[in-house]
Amino acid sequence: MRHSSSWILHQGTQKCLCGPITLVLRRFKSSERQTSAGRSTPLPDEALHQKPKSPFYFETGYALFAKRPSRPFPPPFLSLPSSSFSDPLTTHSRSRDSRSYVNGEMIRGITNGDDAVLVNDNFIGANDGVGAWATRPKGHAALWSRLILHFWALEAERDSTVTSSATTSSEPSPVSYLQKAYEQTLKATSSPNEWHGTTTACAALLHHSSGSSSEKPIVYVTNLGDSQVLVLRPKDQEIIYKTAEQWHWFDCPRQLGTNSPDTPQANAKMDKVEVEENDIVIAMSDGVADNLWEHEVLENVLNSVRNWESGKISDSTEDRTAGAAGGMLYVADQLMKAARVVAEDPYAESPFMERAVEEGLAMEGGLQASLSFSRVMTDIAPGKLDDISVVTALCRRRKG
Repeated sequence: MRHSSSWILHQGTQKCLCGPITLVLRRFKSSERQTSAGRSTPLPDEALHQKPKSPFYFETGYALFAKRPSRPFPPPFLSLPSSSFSDPLTTHSRSRDSRSYVNGEMIRGITNGDDAVLVNDNFIGANDGVGAWATRPKGHAALWSRLILHFWALEAERDSTVTSSATTSSEPSPVSYLQKAYEQTLKATSSPNEWHGTTTACAALLHHSSGSSSEKPIVYVTNLGDSQVLVLRPKDQEIIYKTAEQWHWFDCPRQLGTNSPDTPQANAKMDKVEVEENDIVIAMSDGVADNLWEHEVLENVLNSVRNWESGKISDSTEDRTAGAAGGMLYVADQLMKAARVVAEDPYAESPFMERAVEEGLAMEGGLQASLSFSRVMTDIAPGKLDDISVVTALCRRRKG
């Protein structure tokens, strides 16, 4: 039995209580763990018909591993299946997670265990919901991680700064978008039914600067917590940018949600990263960073890019430079698989194990002893079994 800490309301004040919660520790069989992958996450019909205006775009891919099946969203976010064959068939389609709704709109993104990712041609994000909420009444971390991303992307879409032509001199404001998303998620999970949860948040928004000669791509990276965004430059074989993790204490990151003192306006960190065409931007949950060191991530991505460019993976005749023409899906999948190998190995060395040792936490027989964490993990070993979410995006210039 292990203990977990989480944000609770205690006598009218906010406190982070590191106290015992009785849990049934269960190891999920490999057959119960789920993987999925794709090139972009679903969009509503009206968004599919919007004409691109930016001179740059992301060519994307994502790969996901869930340590346990995702819980379905509760009403009113998930329409219940039809009880009669005479009801409209669309009721059935809305019962799927990918067709969940809020405020009459399809919820953007995809759920992965308690994580959520959102992938489109100028915005990528990976949020990590805190799984300890599964032990609490009305707890649903995956709902929180997904709604935050949904509203965050919508706020970016609605800002004319983001959707305007390259001649604009205004700048996007991702932190204010996240603040609005946080407020909308609070409202959506308060009425008509109350649902509790917390989540980290990280995203990269592709924009541009316009000078006298030509436009240049800029990525606005926003982070709160310990999910990460990396920017890699394959031609130089280096990582040119990495977000800084934000913690309250070991394995208790900053997080948005129920009773947490953290807010985007007060705690989110935003950086402007000047990028080049064919740079790769990665948004990933801590399921990657806890199992792979930074140099391993770089090596894995570079090897995948080389394999893709060589033609070993596909016989496409299109330009494959840096993973173009579909290679981002392959890059994301290979990185997810590498992190999963370590996550499921009880004897592997990992960044998570290294940090735990630095904190003076014992490792015995492949399992940690006497831990009080904010997160609930079904297996804790030198390789940290957790949801693994990887989104990869290649910066490209639009033709014409």
